[in-house]
Amino acid sequence: MIEVGRVVLKIAGRDANKKGVIIEILDDNYVMIDGQVRRRKCNILHLEPLNKLLKVKDKATHDEVVKLLKAEGIVVEEKKAKDKPKTEKPMKQRKGKKKVDVPVEEKPKAKKETKPAAKKEAKKSK
Repeated sequence: MIEVGRVVLKIAGRDANKKGVIIEILDDNYVMIDGQVRRRKCNILHLEPLNKLLKVKDKATHDEVVKLLKAEGIVVEEKKAKDKPKTEKPMKQRKGKKKVDVPVEEKPKAKKETKPAAKKEAKKSK
């Protein structure tokens, strides 16, 4: 019953109650479907095969599947890709001090005490 070209009804997931066509058999449990549903790998337990069988070549494109479904009277809605915003989001200004570009003067580095000397002073203070 599960074969390439079989019209199926998806019974689980976000594409539930939508029709699709099996376009490729992947293994014993999974098939590739396309049509009203998103083109994707699907578990055969999530599909209900219908009596219709379409002449679809193996690994058919989405456009080919849509044409065959329209010939059978199954309407497939095309989704438009989202357009990217043309402008960048405005950057939020932080509150507080404003940064001013001032040339940094080099300061002479102070001599740091070594760790053993700091430990000796800590022992003497006790």
